[in-house]
Amino acid sequence: MVDQIVSFFKNRIYKGDWLCGDVLPPQRELAKIFNVNRSTIVSALSELSSLGIIEPKVGKGTMIANNSWSFLFTNSPPDWNHYIEHGFHKSNIPTIQAINKYEFIDPIIRLSTGEVSSELMPHDAISKVLFHLAKLQVPFNYLEPLGLYELRVELCKYFKKHNLDIKPSEILIVSGSLQALQLISVSLLGGNSTVFVEENSYIKSLKVFEFSGTRMKAIPMDKEGPIPWMIDEKTLKEGNSILYTIPTFHNPTGLTMGSSRRNELLKWCKKNQLPIIEDDAYRELYFDCPPQNPIKSIDDSGNVLYLGSVSKSLAPGLRIGWIVGPESIINRLGDIKMQTDYGASSVSQWMLTLLLRDHLYEEHLISLRSKLKARSQYMLHLLETYFYDMATWNIPSGGFYIWLKLNKPISTEKLFTTALKENILINPGYIYGFKKSPYIRLSYSYASTKEMETGIKSLSQIIRKMIV
Repeated sequence: MVDQIVSFFKNRIYKGDWLCGDVLPPQRELAKIFNVNRSTIVSALSELSSLGIIEPKVGKGTMIANNSWSFLFTNSPPDWNHYIEHGFHKSNIPTIQAINKYEFIDPIIRLSTGEVSSELMPHDAISKVLFHLAKLQVPFNYLEPLGLYELRVELCKYFKKHNLDIKPSEILIVSGSLQALQLISVSLLGGNSTVFVEENSYIKSLKVFEFSGTRMKAIPMDKEGPIPWMIDEKTLKEGNSILYTIPTFHNPTGLTMGSSRRNELLKWCKKNQLPIIEDDAYRELYFDCPPQNPIKSIDDSGNVLYLGSVSKSLAPGLRIGWIVGPESIINRLGDIKMQTDYGASSVSQWMLTLLLRDHLYEEHLISLRSKLKARSQYMLHLLETYFYDMATWNIPSGGFYIWLKLNKPISTEKLFTTALKENILINPGYIYGFKKSPYIRLSYSYASTKEMETGIKSLSQIIRKMIV
């Protein structure tokens, strides 16, 4: 079996699946992968090390040796690491990579996942519209640059309840809010530009702007939201700056910006000619009272690019979102989108069109809000039971998240890795901020109530051991 494991390693390296510098999984995990005793793994790793194929690195683990190819083959494959290092997109930080990986591995309890679980999705409504589409035999061809016209018409009708008077020509259909941000980055920003974001922001956990040479800078927040008038004036005047905000059920803090701050924010940004990206992905997820109208609803000068999506409210796999803005900007973004992927899924666009037209989407939202409220209350109950003396947290009125602040200073990096070893996945606050953070983002939208109880209880026990 040792020879087979050694051959497996050589083959993966030769094919370029594993690159020089890649870190191997721990011995215990390798033993599970190969279904052998740990001693067998130790023997195989020892032989690979003697061949110069792997090498231990203090504090990093065991890695594929930088000169492994020269030991293995006379006709070496391309040095793919060299190509990776020169690409525009850079790798995510290890924590984000781990989150993206372990979210799909059983038996991980996902206490942080920002999406609805399958049981909250409207399977009957989706089946109904798919059956209807099959009967209609609509063409699933490529669509025009701005997206399916019928969908944009339905969205215009839908936006009216948010006091938005929008024309179809002012809407671009995209594959979720993330693609909207990527399009804005490559189309409107670039080197020497700055994106101002809240001091804790979802966008800080991504590298969506970095590859275009755009910087991100934090805006201080209070209980009402971002305070833009604290932006450094010198930075404000450098390049094509823009402000990004999630004013409703903010990710990760759960905060909702009040009407007064929305007006103040728009007034200040207009005065300083600073465009706003308003990400409103969580708007429909209120529990009791609808939130304030979007900032876009009081924008009379085309200062706001308004982003929305059904990834949070319907099903993330549909990959449908939108950008609303001035026609000139929408046409520019639509042109770049056609160069990027030639349009979002026509099937998904037709599905959402029918869900909106037949009011199935709004019916689903009524049920979803009730279920999310019950889930949030259950998680709050668990926190009051297990974290009452260790942390403080917000009481959500909508959205997915509880922003929990630990009372005692501990390493949230260590907490993340320790919890992961116990099959609990959390999102530590430092991935959203510009400095070390005592916060954890918890989500009640994905894990079952049983998983919530097991996960919250175990997490509290881990933290208690760390603060002793």
